[in-house]
Amino acid sequence: MEIRKYKYALACPTSMGLRITPQDRMAVQNSNLFYLQATSAESNVLNVASSLGKECLVLTKFVEGSPMADFIKRQLRARNIRFEGRDVPQGGPWGYRHQFNIADSGFGLRAPRVWNDRAGEVGRTLSPEDFDLDRIFGQEGVGILHLSGLIAAMSQDTTRCCLELAKTAKKYGTLVSFDLNYRATFWKGREAELSAAFHEIASVADILVGNEEDFQLCLGFKGPEAGGKDLGGKIERFKGMIEEVRAKYPNAQAYATTLRQVVSANEHLWGAILWAQGQWYVEEPRPIQVMDRIGGGDGFSGGLLYGILSGWDPEKWLQFGWASGVLAASSLNDYAEPADEKQVWDVYKGNARVQR
Repeated sequence: MEIRKYKYALACPTSMGLRITPQDRMAVQNSNLFYLQATSAESNVLNVASSLGKECLVLTKFVEGSPMADFIKRQLRARNIRFEGRDVPQGGPWGYRHQFNIADSGFGLRAPRVWNDRAGEVGRTLSPEDFDLDRIFGQEGVGILHLSGLIAAMSQDTTRCCLELAKTAKKYGTLVSFDLNYRATFWKGREAELSAAFHEIASVADILVGNEEDFQLCLGFKGPEAGGKDLGGKIERFKGMIEEVRAKYPNAQAYATTLRQVVSANEHLWGAILWAQGQWYVEEPRPIQVMDRIGGGDGFSGGLLYGILSGWDPEKWLQFGWASGVLAASSLNDYAEPADEKQVWDVYKGNARVQR
C-alpha cells in the first residue's frame, strides 16, 4: 500500500470530549470518586502511532475560555498529538460545551454501561471551512486520513465535513481509512441520509474496518449474528460477508473486522480477520483479560494503521492491531499507549514475564 510523503502520519476529524470512570471498577451510581480523561474514538486511533513517535493531527473545535477545553489541549499535547481547531465562544451557560462520556467499566457479570451527555456539543458544528485543507493535505502532507462513523454521523455538519475531507484526501493522494463505528442513536431519523453518506465514503476508502455488526448495520450487508458463542466457528461466514463488501467497494485495499465474544466483563475472546493483497489473514479468538473494554476496537484500528504506515506485510498489520486492541482493553484509559513496539509484540506473543 503506497503511502505519500507526509508531515502527519495520521490525521482525523473529531469532537473531543471528557470521559469519567469510577475508580476501582465500581458502578457509577455507587461512586463518588471518578477518573477524568480527554477522549474521542478518532483520537484514540491516532494514539498508537503518536505513542510510537509518529506525528499525528486532530482537526476539531474548542469552547473558548473553557477550562475543560484547556484540559483537553493539555492531554493531547501529553499524548504527542497535535491539534488544529477554532475556539468558539460558549454563548452563555446554555451554549456550547464539550461532551461528557460517563462509563461504568463493569465487573464480572455486571456488564459495562456507557452514558453519553452530548447536548450543546461544540464538535457537532465541525465544518471543512474551519481548516486550511489545501495546506494540510497538499503542502504538509498526510499519510492516512482516518474517518470514523461516529463523527460522520454526529450531525449534518460533521457528515458534510467528513465527505469533504475524504474528497480532499483523495485529491492529494492521501489514503483514507474508514472505521464504520455504528451507533443507533446517531442514525435515528437520518437513516437514508447517512446510508448515502457512508456509501460515498466507503466507495473512496482504501481501508475499511468494522466490528461484527458494523458492515451489516452501516452498509446493509448480511452477516453472522453478533455475540453468542462459537465465535471461531463463524469466521467463514464473516469472510463471506467481507467478500460481498469487496465486490461492492472494490477501491479498498484492506478490509478488516474485529471479533469479540464476552465471557464476562473481565474476560473476552478477542480475534480479528483481514483481507489484503489478495489473501486472508486470521487471528483466531483467544482469551484476554479486560480492565476496561471501551477503546479496544480503536486500539485495533490504530495498530493496523501503524503497521500499514511502517510498510510491514499484512500479516503483521493484523497481529499488531490485535495486540494494540488488547493493550487498550488492559488500561483504564480508552486508548492504547505502548511504550515501544516490543511491548505490543510481547502482548501478541503472550509474553507477560517481567521485563528488567
